[in-house]
Amino acid sequence: MELIKKIKQAEADAQGIVEQAKTRAVEIAEEARKARTAAQAEAEQARRKAIDAAVAQARQEGEAEAADLKAQAETERGKLRQDTESKIQTAVETVVNYLKG
Repeated sequence: MELIKKIKQAEADAQGIVEQAKTRAVEIAEEARKARTAAQAEAEQARRKAIDAAVAQARQEGEAEAADLKAQAETERGKLRQDTESKIQTAVETVVNYLKG
């Protein structure tokens, strides 16, 4: 009789241990899921930060390049004006002389 009681008690203890193990497994799985979610959010934030930094750098480089091209274009326009100014004066004088006769 005593042996049967001990066996039943051992079975109950084993069932309790199994239930505790299941509960702990669920808790561990939930902790792991939360950790994965947090890691994903952190990775997403880092990715967005990197993208924002790359966009800002590209914008800055683009603006600098645009300013350089604008200055270069202005310089070339000035050269063209200088080159054509003397030719325009010569052409005007030629036309005026031709019209005077």
